[in-house]
Amino acid sequence: MAYELEEVRISQEIFYYLLEHHELREEEEIQLYKAYTEQEEVQNLVKSQGEIAQSRIERYGNVIYLIPREENHFLGFSKAQLKAALCKSSGTDKDYYLSQFAVLTLLVEFFDGQGSSSKAREYIRVGELQNCISARLREGAQSMDEEEEEQGGIAFSDMLEAYEALRSDDKGSRAKTTKEGFLHHILLFLQKQGLIEYVEQDEMIKTTKKLDNFMDWNLLNQNNYHRVLRVLGVTEDE
Repeated sequence: MAYELEEVRISQEIFYYLLEHHELREEEEIQLYKAYTEQEEVQNLVKSQGEIAQSRIERYGNVIYLIPREENHFLGFSKAQLKAALCKSSGTDKDYYLSQFAVLTLLVEFFDGQGSSSKAREYIRVGELQNCISARLREGAQSMDEEEEEQGGIAFSDMLEAYEALRSDDKGSRAKTTKEGFLHHILLFLQKQGLIEYVEQDEMIKTTKKLDNFMDWNLLNQNNYHRVLRVLGVTEDE
């Protein structure tokens, strides 16, 4: 299929904008947004450029997002980069998987996957989230033996060991070697990605519209939702 030179130029402008900002909002760039949504040829070109860059281009509501694929370490994050950002300097794979478990727990506490919107609550306190993480880890470790953990692909006992190795500090420590500091740095990271609002002085966490859109339109289709529940050991009627 032959494309007009102007269609190619506009598609490149849109893709470059997405590379720079990771999202394109209708109210901020109405001409580029309209070109993408109203011209099929332009949209196809942008999506093709996204595929070459190991990314997906998705529109949720009135926002177009550039979403790096899991293996894309140039536009996204590698395991090593995430471990450095989220875990203590001596962090192991156990610490890394614990950080991912903490993020999953946060998502399940906010989103239940039911109704017209998957969002179940407006905010959660940091202390409540910390208690949820601890409770989920203990429930998982108690309900699964080593063989079951290997079959299920998630080692609750290893993550619980990593969690218990973190010190408790009721003085508001921000060190990654404490439970409080470990969670604090995860929340700062998620806030930097535009996924949550972390109000430190009130120890309150809220989700952003960006995360709400991702969960409603993409992540929480029923197959993905039930898979996350299985990972966390949540029963259907819980």
